[in-house]
Amino acid sequence: MSAFAFSRFRPWPRTLGWRLFLILLLGLTIAHGLSFSLLFLERYITTKTVMLNTLESDVATSIAILDRLPANERADWLTRLDRGTYRFVLGPGLAGVPDMSVRGAEIAAKIQDAGGRRFPIKVESIPGDGKRLQAHLTLSDGNPLTIDVNPAPMPVAEWLPYVLVAQLVLLTLCSWFAVRLAIRPLADLANAADALDPNKKTPRLSETGPREVAHAALAFNAMRDRIAHYLEERAQILAAISHDLQTPITRMKLRAEMAEDSVEKEKLVQDLAEIERLVHEGVAYARSAHGNTEKSSRVDIGSFIESLVYDYQDTGKAVTLTDRISGAIVTRPHALRRILTNLIDNALKFGGTAEVSVQKDADGAVSIKVLDRGPGIPEDQLDAVLQPFFRLEQSRNRGTGGTGLGLAIAQQLGLAIGGSLKLRNRDGGGLSAELLIH
Repeated sequence: MSAFAFSRFRPWPRTLGWRLFLILLLGLTIAHGLSFSLLFLERYITTKTVMLNTLESDVATSIAILDRLPANERADWLTRLDRGTYRFVLGPGLAGVPDMSVRGAEIAAKIQDAGGRRFPIKVESIPGDGKRLQAHLTLSDGNPLTIDVNPAPMPVAEWLPYVLVAQLVLLTLCSWFAVRLAIRPLADLANAADALDPNKKTPRLSETGPREVAHAALAFNAMRDRIAHYLEERAQILAAISHDLQTPITRMKLRAEMAEDSVEKEKLVQDLAEIERLVHEGVAYARSAHGNTEKSSRVDIGSFIESLVYDYQDTGKAVTLTDRISGAIVTRPHALRRILTNLIDNALKFGGTAEVSVQKDADGAVSIKVLDRGPGIPEDQLDAVLQPFFRLEQSRNRGTGGTGLGLAIAQQLGLAIGGSLKLRNRDGGGLSAELLIH
């Protein structure tokens, strides 16, 4: 396997939940296996000790009985003296080899202790029969007797495998539940962070549960409140400054208009007009940051867009409607109109014409596109132009009358009505501004 193929093969899961689940399950399974092994070993040792002790006492009694019985009656007693792990055979038995195993030595010692000095016993292992042993001795009348020992494995209850499987299933379920209980607050926190929008009234993160979880939720909610307060304070400062500037600008315009006609007067009036537009845009941007003050209403999106396009056409602007859909949506109509007005004005300013297209995707979201054939925007600045007071130095500068707030206002209002604004360069030149309303 190459190094590249090995790097792509990652059996270790990437999610924290699965890693904790596997570690916890593996640890519990190993602990369960060790506990079962120790219990099984202890039971094996106990069973072996009981078997050896029973073997010694039973064999001693059986040898004494067979030795006192007449030779012709011994065969009738063999079935009575048989046990599960050994039996008695009249005769010399099978030829074997001296047994050298530890277990065989223990069994031989017990049988020899049972026979005592009166009946010398020779223990041999039967080749090919695994752990089978035969002990040979001679009774008082000279007849040979063989003790055929075949140690059986420790019996296992039939229900034991089912219990083991049930325990493993229980361990798996408990591990999964414990990991889910531990990971769920982290997932909720991550989802709340993804959905964080100070301009929307999203539900607060639940502050219940264990102490650590409640503390993290409390800290997150406090952070969200601080962010919302900072943004609101920033918007209020911008609105206050823009509003307060309107009065001195108006006075300056009146004084400039009363002055004698000259080139400097024209330049001063133009500068004041530009400052006034910037102030108006600043106020509009500050209001757009809190666009949720308008109540939502149900509007026919097709008629709404068509009416907007007709308003532009009535003033002689080159705005066309290429695609149109029917159906009603719930939105904030004034905010939506301001968004589309900014996008269409932007397209007319830099492309000369504007095309409006309204479509609905498979998920039910409404897509409104404003297309132009202007110079477009460099790919690395498509996101930057959505920021306030950002202007492209070459194609979209102060000479065009832009303040750098039109797209920023559209972006803010798009978020306020639950939509998203995306800019893309068109094939063959131009810009596509898409407002997606879910």
